[in-house]
Formats: sequence, C-alpha cells, structure tokens
Amino acid sequence: MNVGDLSLERFAAELADQGVAIRWGPFTSRIVSRLPELAAPIHLLYADFPIEPPGGICDFHVCLRPRSLRLPWSQRRFELLLDHGPTFQPFARKFALAALEWGLNSCVYGSAHRFLIVHAAVVERDGRALLLPGRPGAGKSTLCAALVIAGWRLLSDELALIDPQEGQIRALARPISLKNDAIEIIRGLAPDAVFGPPAVDTHKGTVAHMKPPSPNVRRAEDSAVPQWIVMPRFVADEALQLNAVSKANAFWGVADNSINYEILGEIGFTALVRLIDRCRCYTLTHAEVVDAVAALDRLSRQAEASKERHAAAV
Repeated sequence: MNVGDLSLERFAAELADQGVAIRWGPFTSRIVSRLPELAAPIHLLYADFPIEPPGGICDFHVCLRPRSLRLPWSQRRFELLLDHGPTFQPFARKFALAALEWGLNSCVYGSAHRFLIVHAAVVERDGRALLLPGRPGAGKSTLCAALVIAGWRLLSDELALIDPQEGQIRALARPISLKNDAIEIIRGLAPDAVFGPPAVDTHKGTVAHMKPPSPNVRRAEDSAVPQWIVMPRFVADEALQLNAVSKANAFWGVADNSINYEILGEIGFTALVRLIDRCRCYTLTHAEVVDAVAALDRLSRQAEASKERHAAAV
C-alpha cells in the first residue's frame, strides 16, 4: 500500500495517532504529526511512497507536536523530535513541511554510516549516475530538478549514499527542495510539476518542495553505478564552462562535501578512492540552468556513443 492509497482523512487520522511508517529508499521512517496542516502536504508529496505495516521496525522515528496553543496561529510553534528526543529549537508552524524534510536529512546524516554519505544531488541515466557535490548555494538542487524534468532519474537532491563494498549509489527520490528564485525557474520549465506549500522567511529564504516523478519512486530499489562527478557553481552572467578536473582535485572536492568520510576512517577513504577512480570528473560553471542541462545531456550521449563504439569493436 502507498500513501496515496489512503484517503486524506484516514491518512491524517493515522498520522496524528500512532503515525505512518513511510519507506523511502533503504530507510523507513515512522512519522507522527499532531499538526493538522501537515497531513495534506505529506499526503500529496509522498503519495507514491510505500507504507510499511504496523508493528514493523523503523530506522527513524520523527514526531512533530504543537506548542504555544494559546497564542494566535501565526505565532504558534512546534517541536521536532527525532527518535523521541528534541533535536532543534522549536519552529514556527509555517515551517512544518520544510522542518520535516530537514529532520529526515538529519536522521541520515547522523546514523546511516553503513554508507559513505556525500552532500550531493544525484541523478541517473541508462544505469549511470551523475553526482553533483557542492555546498549550499552551488545550485545543485536546481540543476538536479531541471535534469529530472529533462528525463534523468532522481536518486536524491541532497544525499549521495555510496555502498562502500559495491561502490553503487542507492536511491532515495524524496521531494526536491528548491529555494527562492529556483522555485519559479523550475515551475517555468515544468508547469505541470507538483509542489507543496512554500515556507516563507526560513533561514534559507523561501523553500518549496517538488514531488518526485512516480516512476522514480517506484525504482527506489534500483541502484546506479557512478559515472560522472560534476562540481557545479552558479555564477550570474558567466559563460558556461564544463572543464575536466584532476582526480586529486575531485577527491578533495568530494571529501570536503562528505558527511561521514572521517567517521568511516579507512573504509571511507577506500570507498572515496574507488568512486573517484571510476568517474570522469569535471567542474561546471553556469548562469542558465537550461544550458547546464544541455551540457550534461551531451556528456551522457558521448558516453553512450563511446560504449557503442567499444561494443562494435569487440
């Protein structure tokens, strides 16, 4: 059963009672929300995600509960509890959806150390994954959303989960978080895209989440082989540049964006070396996301043409 198979009324009731265990990629989170305004956005954005039956084991427990009920609604706040303990300071109620997504990311950052975790957007085409590592503001989520609209499969807009043993990247395919001007840029590229309600005046500005394509969610068990690492940088009024970068520079660029590289020690080092060895590495400077998507599409087509030439030669 998927989230969307439940009526909104039933989903809201279960969410407020014992919670709903939603599976996303390799994780299952039991989400309990006593904020009535949050049920509809979760029901919308997670409609295609499977629900685990009651009584099962969950990786994470997330609870959102109201505070300050005597205040006017606009001044009310809520607590976000991860695994039964408070993790953040109370949030304003209008930030509920954004805070839930931040909380789920925090769960992975803090405990999913069976993977090498890199702060990167990841998309896939023809079984080959493209990693877009970068600090906040690099434009990776915007570029990720545009690539998904162009037909690439979403693995994650935020977290690259690399299996240290097999070297493959696991899929998450949760809603894509977009900020400020990026929201309207992506709406312009995909007028039919489904968005949750925007959270205005967060510490990141305005945040809105785009629903992942249904086929991407259904393929959450399909891993991908890393093929490219592209370190993006948005620079206004700058001509597009896609330049090859040395393996050494790529190693430090990815290590600098890894969440648990140092925690994993030798395992993390070995996994990162293998990742860099098997990937073609680039930097990408762009001012227009459409131009960046076209450049990465060409990169993909060149790899496919090279594969076909090699097969013909054999």
